[in-house]
Amino acid sequence: MTAFLKPRDVARIVAAQGIAGTFERLAGYLEADYRRWADFDKTPRVAAHSRDGVIELMPIADATLYSFKYVNGHPANTRAGLPTVMAFGVLAEVATGLPLLLSELTLTTALRTAAMSALAARTLARPGSRRMALIGNGAQSEFQALAFHHLVGIDEIALFDVDRAATARLQRALAGVPGLRLIACDSVERAVQGADIVTTVTADKTRATILRPGHIAPGMHLNAVGGDCPGKTELDAAILEHASVFVEYEPQSRIEGEIQQMPADFAVTEFWRVLTRQAPGRRRDDEVTVFDSVGFALEDFSALRWLRDSARELGLGEPLALVPEQQDPKDLFGVLGLDLGAAANRAA
Repeated sequence: MTAFLKPRDVARIVAAQGIAGTFERLAGYLEADYRRWADFDKTPRVAAHSRDGVIELMPIADATLYSFKYVNGHPANTRAGLPTVMAFGVLAEVATGLPLLLSELTLTTALRTAAMSALAARTLARPGSRRMALIGNGAQSEFQALAFHHLVGIDEIALFDVDRAATARLQRALAGVPGLRLIACDSVERAVQGADIVTTVTADKTRATILRPGHIAPGMHLNAVGGDCPGKTELDAAILEHASVFVEYEPQSRIEGEIQQMPADFAVTEFWRVLTRQAPGRRRDDEVTVFDSVGFALEDFSALRWLRDSARELGLGEPLALVPEQQDPKDLFGVLGLDLGAAANRAA
């Protein structure tokens, strides 16, 4: 039987591990899998774009496990009472193809995206970074704020969103977090002043310049999350020209990341190479670093492994008869239970 995890199960896992423990464990799974990058059969995600958004499939496998995620991105959905992002995923055995786990990934994608952002910042940002600007205060913002607080040590976050109600909602949600100060700002310029790290996580699927060169100070680390499909960017190209840029999987980032606006030979470094010390990360305190985050299937593979292991520890999930039960594995037709002779007699 395939194990099935609902959003409520994921919420129970987070409650059991605590939000800090959840991010620490997720980051551990992510780092472990990025360190064995060569073990994976990788491909850019397969996307179906429309006027209103995108639907994507994100597959990946190592020698033992295969996973995929179904995910959409439709910024106008909230006007119809639907989330901008909805996702589910499967973890299966490579040896047999048996689906082991079917899980919600809407909540989990938000958790793993934030954990990945914080892991990258912990690796690339200046040591001792304490102040972050968070530009875009939508559905991903609480996760980013908490991940950076618990994994990186950020204790002050300057907030800006064109929708002030979104900023107010974020402030209410995180008002009780010990040691975390939130400051609402009326512009990007105000928010980035004095920031060690700037995270952009906007939803509008257009080519935009949320950050311009004048916003950037020496030594900043930029966590660019929102530019995640063709035609959508958040950073002025001039910022990239004068920064060290790190990506998840270069073939995918060239299509849909910030670097889609750069020449094909623009130099970038895949993040796994920094973790395995095959390439340098930050080299100077005054260096500007950019993590051009688009979300890669390896991160969902890691998240699904975390869900599987956590669910087993806590006894969560329910068996799902996703695959027919057959006494004879060669007799699929028999599963229908048809008596064709009786049916023919009735017809006569």
